[in-house]
Amino acid sequence: MEMILGDFEQLVLLSLTRLAREGGEPYGVSICDDITARTGRDVSLGAVYKTLERLEDKGLVASRFGEPTAERGGRRKKHFKLMAAGHRALRQSVAALRNMTDGLEAELKL
Repeated sequence: MEMILGDFEQLVLLSLTRLAREGGEPYGVSICDDITARTGRDVSLGAVYKTLERLEDKGLVASRFGEPTAERGGRRKKHFKLMAAGHRALRQSVAALRNMTDGLEAELKL
């Protein structure tokens, strides 16, 4: 069954995928910063964490806590990983968007 992703869920999963590919261990702040830098949207950290929680409930991402760090006052970062179901959902979502924009390149200036 196809998983329908919302616009912000797509952005979060795309960011998570990009950051992981670049060798990082994505966490809320890095995902938030990446989305802001790439889209110009003013993204709240709370919205990112709420979305990650929802995606985890859907089985699309998994999380784990890292080691405490001195620069974070002994707090641990919560790292996120894209699961196979998340990869499938993202792939389907991006394919649907590409299908919808097919033939509209001139109008959308793509």
